Formats: sequence, structure tokens, C-alpha cells
Amino acid sequence: MDFELSNRQKQIRLAAREFAEGMFPQFMEVCDLNETFPMELWKKACELGFIGVFIKKEYGGLGLGCLENGLIAEEFWRVDPGCGNIILSTLGSEFILLYGSEEQKKKYLTLLPKGEAIMGMAITEPDAGSDVSSIRTLAQKKGGHYLINGNKMYITNGNIAQFLVVFCLTNETESSRFKRHSAIIVETDRKGFEAKKLVRKLGARASETAEIRFNNVEVPRENLIGIEEGEGFQQLMGVFNRTRITVAAQGVGIAQGGLEKAIKYSKERKQFGSPIATFQGIQFKLAEMVTLIEAARCLYYKAAWIADSGKIDPKVMSIAKWYAGEVAVKVIDEVLQIHGGYGYLGESGIERMYRDAKIVEIVEGTKEIEKMIIARELLGRF
Repeated sequence: MDFELSNRQKQIRLAAREFAEGMFPQFMEVCDLNETFPMELWKKACELGFIGVFIKKEYGGLGLGCLENGLIAEEFWRVDPGCGNIILSTLGSEFILLYGSEEQKKKYLTLLPKGEAIMGMAITEPDAGSDVSSIRTLAQKKGGHYLINGNKMYITNGNIAQFLVVFCLTNETESSRFKRHSAIIVETDRKGFEAKKLVRKLGARASETAEIRFNNVEVPRENLIGIEEGEGFQQLMGVFNRTRITVAAQGVGIAQGGLEKAIKYSKERKQFGSPIATFQGIQFKLAEMVTLIEAARCLYYKAAWIADSGKIDPKVMSIAKWYAGEVAVKVIDEVLQIHGGYGYLGESGIERMYRDAKIVEIVEGTKEIEKMIIARELLGRF
């Protein structure tokens, strides 16, 4: 594996850093306080080509890979996770890109990089949790349509998206619980669709999250993703093996941003007549933090490299995502410790990072789910 990024990848990383440093400060505090999505910022990111870079050129993207998307996610989260989540305005597009029909790709994917639409994927339910095989949102055939009924919870972009990929129960009597579900595209302006914004989240408050209700929502049969019903579970696992790379990159990004704040503060803050950076205790903390971050970065680079090579290794993807989440939480905790009382105040920005970091251990499969996947890959099912 080549540990040197290409010149283009370096340019993408630098451009993402300059954009985040230049634009995010105008939005990040007010969007966190008001819990609002930065539409203007998202539009600008689309104009500059940062959104949906992994979408193929024929559908409006740049045709780049998971690594390039990860580099952007890392740099965005390095400055602010809430605003950085504008990169998730394409969440769920992987379903269409990997498994959708040509008509679906042209109809939906082309809208995303241009900033003409936001999407999401509606998987989680109030009673299903991480066990996606127990999802109960029901899609019943009715002539040339599906009739969808059920509830979804914690759906990113759920109340601002123009369409969602919805994970539905379509084959209730199928003996295998892994062949009972399908992914269906649902436009949010359809009758019977209702989204309720969830507020007072711990962190990432500039990212919209919603509870979704489907009350006899009618969608055409051609909105089914895949050749036939029952392919949803395998599709979802394929999607997670890519989206988890983005989450890992986000974890690395917030940890890196925190480390840089800690280095700067430790050089400026004086105690007993000397900068606290001269204290061995602080030096050890910084050394440990940078080591954790470098290890997490190498893991997500490897996971992205594997995916971009056309291969999939669920173990590596899960290791990268789980470890990056753990690193994010641990590093930001130490960053706050180094800043002391000042870090506890909102004006420092550390308090917001402390709240934001935890989500990396929860989304796209909790850290416990990642460990289960890793163990199963090691041991097999027995």
C-alpha cells in the first residue's frame, strides 16, 4: 500500500481545509445554538464540488473514491462536525449508485452534486434498534404501487430531504430473515409522509435529524432498488461498508482538530512562569493523542483503499469505524482536560467538540455492532 497521497488527493484535502476554515466559522456557532442546517454553506460546497465526489461523472459527480470523500469529511470535521455534516446530504445515494437502475441513477443522483436536492436513508426504527432484520415498516403491493406504513427514528436529513431510501419489510413470510426486506425510494412530498424534527440533541446540532411516519404512502413499483424484492439486507451491508469509512474519517477529523487546539493552547497557557507545553504530563498527553490519531487515520485510509480497489472487507471497515470513534471520544476528552475550565466554556469551542465527538460511536452501527462484525469475521458463525 502506498502511504503517499497523490497530488490530486493532496489538492482536494487542501481545498477542503481552506473551504472549512474560511466558511464554517460564519455558521458553526449559530447553527449549533439554533439547531439549524446551514443551507447556504451546503449550496456553496456543492458549487465548489465537495458534495458527492464519489458519484460517477455521468451522473454529475467527479467519479472519485471513498478515500477522496473521506479526506473531505476529515477536513470538514476538523473544523466543525455540525457544519461538516453537509457532506452527508448525499447519504443513501450509495444504494442507488451500487444497486439502482439506470433510470434511478439519472433521475436522483444527478440532483445531488448540483445542490438541487438533499437525500437520506431511513433505516432505524423505534423498536428495531441495530437489528435491521427486525424492521417492521411495511411496503405492500397495490397494483403498480407500494403502500408504505410504519415509523423511522433518528433519520439524518429526514425533515429537509427531497427523497429518502427507505428500508421496508416486503417479504414477511420469507423463511430467511435476511431476505425479507427491500430498499425503496420515497419522495418526501408524497401524501401520508410526515417528518418531525428531533431537537435538543447532544451534538452535531447543525445536522438535521427527524422521526418519520409513513401513513399509506404510495410509491410506484419502479422505485424499488434492485432487480427483485428481498435484496435489501445485502444491499444495506454493502452500503454500510462504504458509509462507515466516511464516519471513520469524521472521527479522525474531530480528533485532529482537537489536537491542534490543544497544542496551540499548551504553548500559550502559562503556569508557574512557563508554558504548560514544557510540562512532561502535557507532553505525554499530546504524544498519546497524535499516536491514536495516526493509527485511526491509517485504518480509514486502508479501508478506503480496499473499497476503491473494488474489494470489500467488512472486518477492516468495522475496525476503522469503531477505532476512529473511540479515538475521537478519548482525544477530545483529553483536549478538554488540557484546556481545563476554559475548555468547559462555550466560547472555547471545545465544549461543542466534546458534545459532537460521541456520535461517531453511534451512527452507522454502534461500536458494539462493529465489534460483533469483527468477531464474526474472525470466528465465522457457529
